[in-house]
Amino acid sequence: MPGELSPTVAEGVARLGTWLPFGQAVRLLEFFWGIVVSESSVRRQAGAAYVAVQEAERQQIERGEVAVPPGPEVQQLSLDGAMVPLVGGNWGEVKTAVIGTVTTRPSREDPEVQTEDLSYFSRLAEVATFTQEVGGELALRGIQTAGTVVAVSDGAPWIQGVVDTYRRDAVRVLNFPHAVEHLHAASQATWGMGSDQARTWTATQAHTLKHDDPEEVLAAVRQLPVSNAPDPGTAAAIRTSTLTYLTTRRDQIQYPTFRSLGYPIGSGAVESANKLTVEARLKGSGMHWARAHVNSLLALRTVACADRWTSAWLRICQHLRQRRQARRHPHAAPTLPHPASLPPLSAAAVKPVVGRTPPRPTTIHRPPRQHPPLARHHPLHRQPRHNQASSLSRKYLADTHGQVAVDHGSLLIVDASLSNHPNDHAEVEPTLAAIPPALGTPAAATRDAGYFGPATREALAQRGIEPYIATGRDP
Repeated sequence: MPGELSPTVAEGVARLGTWLPFGQAVRLLEFFWGIVVSESSVRRQAGAAYVAVQEAERQQIERGEVAVPPGPEVQQLSLDGAMVPLVGGNWGEVKTAVIGTVTTRPSREDPEVQTEDLSYFSRLAEVATFTQEVGGELALRGIQTAGTVVAVSDGAPWIQGVVDTYRRDAVRVLNFPHAVEHLHAASQATWGMGSDQARTWTATQAHTLKHDDPEEVLAAVRQLPVSNAPDPGTAAAIRTSTLTYLTTRRDQIQYPTFRSLGYPIGSGAVESANKLTVEARLKGSGMHWARAHVNSLLALRTVACADRWTSAWLRICQHLRQRRQARRHPHAAPTLPHPASLPPLSAAAVKPVVGRTPPRPTTIHRPPRQHPPLARHHPLHRQPRHNQASSLSRKYLADTHGQVAVDHGSLLIVDASLSNHPNDHAEVEPTLAAIPPALGTPAAATRDAGYFGPATREALAQRGIEPYIATGRDP
């Protein structure tokens, strides 16, 4: 175990630190267990150990020392990146891979395609390093023997390179909402932000793209009347870029064919993974991470979010024990745990087997307990219930954007709303319109880089509001 902590305390610190900021995790440990520990030392050791275990497994797989399981008939692989704040005001891109098994379920209309048994792999790394390190997770999911691998993504070149490395024959699918986002940008530039014509045109083309010949959509883009646009030059440029983007990806937008074969056409799994495994923990208010500490936390986040903590923690304990033994006996050759001797990664409930309880900790102290120990029937001892999925359309599965307008002087929320727009470009107009007239028109507005674009500037200019909009993530 890390340091001089007992097995239970070590796991508790690592597990709480995976989900919560370290300060909160430590305060909870002190409240419930009467124990005070270092805020992050255990979490870092455990995370670094699991990174080492994953790398050892990958190398053993490459040497043919481990038999990888067979893959499913249809498998989805999606990749994406998310920026995280680093020390010194810098930002780094965390790359994430999500892999799962594709299934279809009958429904009243079209078969419902779902991707289940998801697992994640995230690293703050350059493309070449990530491409190499993700191979262990992909191999353990049987990517080489899967019948068909469907790679759904936004089409970024680095993503295609990763897919080529492990399954050059994969079916490439451009994320459908991403394609619609490009159509939406072209229509807004042509008819103006929020216009009925733009909404109608986008909805029509999205339906055609999903159900009919994509060439009809490309023809409709070519015929956009950009000469009558509010800004003809900008509209023409966006039309050209949209047409080029979709034309060069003709093979990836054959959505009617993909759907008839039971393939997924959306990469919501990896976008949700970015929010769940990366952003929810690493992008909190005021957080700035040392680059060396990011991957150890990501390693624990990926197994925790995939409900694979128990099997992963057993691997971590074995690695840490062997490392301690190596320090005690420096002349003995250290060995890493052999994956074949460990529980499968998908094991949901395996009780870790631990060795002799170490001596009384010297790095912690136990203040007088001010609260009685929790009874076994206390709610905190109940097994957590699985969250029930929300009621969703049988046709669409989409995220929502929450928008909040705050008065800088009073810090009062003057408007809050939800939408299903693909990005923040379309959010300024409805947010401003929803501010109660009794409050008047604000003199200025601040927005982050996600709102930077002509639609935002136009909406603010029409109301005489001075814009303060970040143009990027760098200062």
